[in-house]
Amino acid sequence: MNPNTRTFLTRFRGSVLLVTGALAAWHVSGAQSVLMAPPPSLIQPTSVQEDSTNNDMAVFLPAYDMTDSSLPQPLRFGPVTFRPHPYYHFLYDTGIKSGTNASQRSIVQEFSPGMTVDLGRHWTLDYTPTLRFYSNRAFRNSVDHSAILTGATRYEDWAFHLSQSFSQSDSTLLETATQTKQQNYDTEFGGTRILSEKLSLDFGGSQVFNYVSGFQNSRTWSTMEWLNYEYNKRLIFGVGAGGGYVNIESDSALPGNPDQSYEQMSARVHWRATDKLGFLLTGGFQEREILASGYDNQLNPTFEATIEYAPFDHTTISLNGSRSVSPSDYVANAQSQATTSVTLQLCQRILEDYSLTVGAGYTQNEYDQSQKVLLPSPPFPPGSTGVLGSIRTDDEYSFTMRLGRSFLKRGSVAVTYQYSDNISSLTGFSYRSNQIGFEIGFAY
Repeated sequence: MNPNTRTFLTRFRGSVLLVTGALAAWHVSGAQSVLMAPPPSLIQPTSVQEDSTNNDMAVFLPAYDMTDSSLPQPLRFGPVTFRPHPYYHFLYDTGIKSGTNASQRSIVQEFSPGMTVDLGRHWTLDYTPTLRFYSNRAFRNSVDHSAILTGATRYEDWAFHLSQSFSQSDSTLLETATQTKQQNYDTEFGGTRILSEKLSLDFGGSQVFNYVSGFQNSRTWSTMEWLNYEYNKRLIFGVGAGGGYVNIESDSALPGNPDQSYEQMSARVHWRATDKLGFLLTGGFQEREILASGYDNQLNPTFEATIEYAPFDHTTISLNGSRSVSPSDYVANAQSQATTSVTLQLCQRILEDYSLTVGAGYTQNEYDQSQKVLLPSPPFPPGSTGVLGSIRTDDEYSFTMRLGRSFLKRGSVAVTYQYSDNISSLTGFSYRSNQIGFEIGFAY
């Protein structure tokens, strides 16, 4: 592979992986837990980490680049390295939903004895169980499971990536207002091909199985292809087209929703305007067909926009907005769930050793039913029909704060706070909570 091709693949892969992740989120029924989540951990092979470090398009370094690679690895055996990452989270919550029209106070303790295994330079496997204990007997203690295998490689002018993940949880969800058992299997595969000095082609395919106990199960197969044009080293344009099919079945006594198919068109631009400022903008539309008589098609705008700004050393500001559409696995009477969100986050290092993260966000979840109904006559002419439209809308406002520091080079400790206020148009699903927590972790 010539140096120019390698440079292009290195620079472009960061953009491709970020956009691929956003597109995958459009196809998955993304449930929202009401408990504060642990800090994100990016599990990527060594080769991808090196690409991201050298990526001209990245304003912020990914989280895995912040570790000290010079530290010894006592659990390395030839090409295989075991990296345990135990994590403990103590949380006091004043408003966990235990059912519609019911909120509870509880201490929640979570222990996650996870393990990452580096299988050479191109494969990484991670398994993390989470043991969750409630002080309030209105909730049941649970054990969640999460596993992901990721791989990446190059062949001549091609770059490929593959991931297979599994998760099983029994947490309290915003959509259901109660503890809900669910399982998710997600397979993602993609590649990038250099066509010329300026043009490249990348593709992605996914298979997502989502099983929600007592609600709806869905199986989604989708694909998305992009043609990209590199105007210069810091400005890349792309146009994409794709589609998918959703097989749906009910996991309750209620009748199941019909299957769905959809097509989508999108355009994107990734621009690193200066060393301190970068933009990633993706926008388009999706047409979703409900595969049964008596339903209208849905034409939905979709977008993903991220602005990254680093005004000073050790200061980062990010603004993200998005709108996605997916099948409604958690509200049985709805065919689709449209999620619109805006998030602003500030990260600042304080006194050399401490890191402060402050964030504010707004999320709207709209659950639509596109079934045609017979309108009363009068006032409408006999036989007139209309579409039900939105049957529930949730507006959630949130504020988060995390103050932490590292210790013994591999450890981290933090105090956390989160305020959430969810206003639902459907009685019984609104709630307000304050979460105060403490977390400690250790990672190789």
